[in-house]
Amino acid sequence: MPSTTFAPVTPTRRDAQPEGAAPTQVVGPLTPHLYAPDALRPLRAKEHFLKADSFVELHTHPWPQLTFSTRGVIRLSTEDGSYIVPPSRALWVPADMAHSITLIEDAELRTVYLHSWLGPGWEKCEVLEISPLLRALMLALDTTPDGLPPADPHAAQRERWIAPLLVDELERATQIRIDVPLPADKRLRQLCETLLRNPAGRATLAERAEAIGASERTVARLFRDQLGTSWQQWRQQAVLAHALPLLARGMAVSQVASASGYATDSAFCAMFKAATGQSPTAFQHKRKG
Repeated sequence: MPSTTFAPVTPTRRDAQPEGAAPTQVVGPLTPHLYAPDALRPLRAKEHFLKADSFVELHTHPWPQLTFSTRGVIRLSTEDGSYIVPPSRALWVPADMAHSITLIEDAELRTVYLHSWLGPGWEKCEVLEISPLLRALMLALDTTPDGLPPADPHAAQRERWIAPLLVDELERATQIRIDVPLPADKRLRQLCETLLRNPAGRATLAERAEAIGASERTVARLFRDQLGTSWQQWRQQAVLAHALPLLARGMAVSQVASASGYATDSAFCAMFKAATGQSPTAFQHKRKG
């Protein structure tokens, strides 16, 4: 049986109060210790309604989780990367992996904790498409914390019945590779997280380098050494991760272009087509189909 203790991680300055962001609300890790899964209750679910720009501090727990939202887009960050999670997707987070969450929009945040012997053996975060069945299974779980009687008196029995089907559906889910890698170097990570918090910012690399006390040449070298990519390639990946959920929700291409830091729709469309092989409009029509 996994321990029911919960180990918060003391956030660094960038995690506690990101430079240039000023979250409207910084909250603790949303009491995972009140939803610890065990042999009798192998699945535990919780829900929280949070406002845009809320920031859930870096934390960890000894069981894996699925994070998703029924409405609103969130961003979950680990030491290795950042993941945009719209309502059509869920994010698998392995046990003992430190993570924080930023609310991009007002969102109904849902989390499903799994007993340590359940679920795939994935050692990295995985972004998954949510099938109708997977969504129904996750939403069917009782969300009452420990210390209170469950809303459903048969919650524990239902969780044991749902567990094998939910895991099977997880393993069948389509995995999506749109994570944005983050560097270990503190200065470069500060630069990357500043862009992730504000993709619409149009500062040049030289200006961003100056903000972290480095030269443009040094930052360009750090991108190559730390992430194996150029600044332009990394920025494009970050912009795509931000733009795809907005397009999938039907936001106008012009609005997405502006929110992604592009001065013109045509420049955004050219980038999008070069990266994905289709125009933003074609992507939206395919989603509707």
